[in-house]
Amino acid sequence: MKYLIIISYFIFIAFGYQTNKKESEKNISSVSETKNVNFNHGIWADLLQSHVSENGNVDYIAFKADNAKLQEYINVLAENVPNNSWANEEKLAYWINAYNALTVDLILRNYPVESIKDIKNPWKQRLWKLGDNMYDLDEIEHDILRNMNEPRIHFAIVCASYSCPKLQNEAFTAEKLDQQLTKATKEFLTDKNRNEISENSITISKIFDWFSKDFTKNGSLIDFLNLYTEVNISPNAKKRYKDYNWDLND
Repeated sequence: MKYLIIISYFIFIAFGYQTNKKESEKNISSVSETKNVNFNHGIWADLLQSHVSENGNVDYIAFKADNAKLQEYINVLAENVPNNSWANEEKLAYWINAYNALTVDLILRNYPVESIKDIKNPWKQRLWKLGDNMYDLDEIEHDILRNMNEPRIHFAIVCASYSCPKLQNEAFTAEKLDQQLTKATKEFLTDKNRNEISENSITISKIFDWFSKDFTKNGSLIDFLNLYTEVNISPNAKKRYKDYNWDLND
């Protein structure tokens, strides 16, 4: 009897070990799967390719005809809100694309309009439920994106206006994010309709005034600009700001 009790005890321990091992492996696998997020922005990429030109002109009429596809993408965004397990690049790509898609949606809800400013409180309309929360454009820009310590987001998110950076006709992705943000920044700075840059004088977008804190966290504004311009701007260059054109980017 004594031996049976001992044998039963060891069988119980072994069974418990195997069970715990399986549970541990299951949990490790679950964590691994969560960390390897690869959110697919393919629907948005297709829409941009179809309805946005190389120069960033948006065909809102065609977008309106394709509105069901846009709503499908917004639904996908709503069902896949980033959490703490997402990599920083994945979060940035998600919220940049979300901001741009929701801006297009806002314009379509009010189309035809000549300017986003023709819409009452355009950046404060809490129209979209993503996950459990309702969002407006201001929250996405100021409370989420600007807190991610990436000033180049200002050349990726687009407020549907002529003086904004152009809407890229490809979706931002985690895999190419750094390259895409650098490209968008350089394109914006070399666009003479939006910025005029020389060694001793710069006439630049008001974006650099409105969000000056974002561009001066690691040096001066000139230091930031010199990272992305072919011209070596003097620290003593004269600075002016261009008038902002809020006409629709169509």
